[in-house]
Amino acid sequence: MRFCWILLLAALSLGGCGLIYRVDTQQGNLLDKAQVESLKPGMSKRQVLLVMGSPSIISPFDQDRWDYVSTLREGRNKMDTRDLTLHFEDGFLARIEGDYFAEDPKQLMLEARKYKRAYPDEKRPDEKKRSGQG
Repeated sequence: MRFCWILLLAALSLGGCGLIYRVDTQQGNLLDKAQVESLKPGMSKRQVLLVMGSPSIISPFDQDRWDYVSTLREGRNKMDTRDLTLHFEDGFLARIEGDYFAEDPKQLMLEARKYKRAYPDEKRPDEKKRSGQG
């Protein structure tokens, strides 16, 4: 009986330290491609806010640069960082920079599914069963 308690205590201690499992962590802006593609040069800052939401970073020294940053760490793997930078001139969008989206469309769809994103042209497996298609 004493051995069981020691084993249980050891398992709880290891679980609390993160040695057994580490949760995937996504932080920052999770934007989809349609949002970014809808940005056009000449849009006002207000229009950009309505489309993209609040930026992660607005520098107090450069009000004409907005950064949207996203980080993802899967378990114990290296942290993956993506950023999208918007530059404004006289209050209007001038240019867009960044490496926010992966080049492979299949990879984008897999990443979006992890966060329960559904796209209008794509049905989930449980919806196909309900409609009698699957």
